[in-house]
Amino acid sequence: MLFFALPLLWLLSLSIRTPAEILVRNLHVIPRSPTLQNFVQVLNNHQFLGYLWNGLKLSIMGAAGACVVAVPASYAFSRLQFRGKAQLLFLVLGFQMVSPLVMMVPLYRSMQAMGLTESHFGATLVYIAMYSPIATWTMKGSIDAVPRELDEAAMIDGCSRLQALLRIILPVSLPGLASTFILTAMLGWSQFIVPFILLSQPDMLPISVGIFYFFGAYAGSAMQLVAAASVLSLLPIIAVVFLLQNFVVGGLTAGAVKE
Repeated sequence: MLFFALPLLWLLSLSIRTPAEILVRNLHVIPRSPTLQNFVQVLNNHQFLGYLWNGLKLSIMGAAGACVVAVPASYAFSRLQFRGKAQLLFLVLGFQMVSPLVMMVPLYRSMQAMGLTESHFGATLVYIAMYSPIATWTMKGSIDAVPRELDEAAMIDGCSRLQALLRIILPVSLPGLASTFILTAMLGWSQFIVPFILLSQPDMLPISVGIFYFFGAYAGSAMQLVAAASVLSLLPIIAVVFLLQNFVVGGLTAGAVKE
């Protein structure tokens, strides 16, 4: 934690420096004249605010789509018995282990052929495909923790499997669904490769790619603005982790222990 915290501390230090202090060779960790003007200047940049909005939109839509796919898939893996179930479950996880860099060239050509490049809809579809495996595994742990007797009681009362899932299982496993949504939204917020390949118009870029272009624009002349922009991009995800840490930990450990 200290290994990764030190660069973040230095980033925070750079973000509150004046332009004159950035040029000083012997820098102190704590600036002599700290200022918040860098953050004000970055927030007054409408393009940066657009990056934040695009990142929020893509991460939320990708997480919501992944949950929609994961709920019926995780229910099937949890409740149904079929040949090759264990192998298929690990195959699903195997897709999560494939680096996006490996498939970017064929993916870009496929998306271009379908007219889905330069589109948030197209990028969202890729987000859903990438995060559905981990969402399925997370939701399966939550559904495994729900007693099967609830399914049986619902179907005895006349519910179909789909009705039992929507009316009984899903409400009971709502904390697991919430944690799955949060985890996949966090992954979407930090995703760089997919939007970098599929999107090029500045008004469509999410914050992860926007910081990259922001660095190119200001790195040589205003490093303190780049640092302030980077700190601002970290704040939403840090706030989510601290405020909803029980859901996040619950999503990672769901189904690990059974009473």
